[in-house]
Amino acid sequence: MMPRLAVLRPEPGNAVTMARVQATGMAALSLPLFAVRSLEWDAPDPTTFDALILTSANAVRHAGGQLDALRTLPVYAVGTATADAARTAGLRVEATGHRDADALLAMAEAQGVRRALHLAGREHRLRAGGVVASVLPIYAADVLEVSEKDAMTLIDTIALLHSPRAGNRLADIVTAHRLDRTRIALAAISAAAAQAAGKGWRTVTIASEPTDAALIAAAAQIDPASRP
Repeated sequence: MMPRLAVLRPEPGNAVTMARVQATGMAALSLPLFAVRSLEWDAPDPTTFDALILTSANAVRHAGGQLDALRTLPVYAVGTATADAARTAGLRVEATGHRDADALLAMAEAQGVRRALHLAGREHRLRAGGVVASVLPIYAADVLEVSEKDAMTLIDTIALLHSPRAGNRLADIVTAHRLDRTRIALAAISAAAAQAAGKGWRTVTIASEPTDAALIAAAAQIDPASRP
């Protein structure tokens, strides 16, 4: 029996992941938990920073014309999707992290970064301190309501968690609609995403690196018939 994967990330990433899952021959369920929009922001003086920290491609997609003022700063990105989005926008990617944001910061510090600017979402995990001199929210991921009918479609799926916030939101939905966690498996893009979802799921696996492809590959290894 082929597994059925629940794609929870917002658009436009949702459609990309749906197509990638379907290309593997696995079934896919689209259930975005958030809708992403741009925030108003002003670009700071780039000469006060020595690098940009990007942990999501959304920071590039929703930055707008203000991003032009920061093009002189080298980019440290989490994951190949974020790095690719930065390059497409004309930014210079100095390094790509293949684990999580904390590992990326350690890499940046080891390479001499001392005052980085983190372009982030409204809800963000990284805080100013250490090599991160400032955190600037430039986009928001607004919560989408999920009906009981739609929530029920999660039963017997492998839910793909692309972020800690997605893990937390999924847990809230399952609790609100009194779904049985033991009938939902999780594939998380990072340990932080898995931890945010809490305990009690059928099984939890973590991707080998923070990429969409690695996440889907991890989900494909879960036995659909397994039980806790």
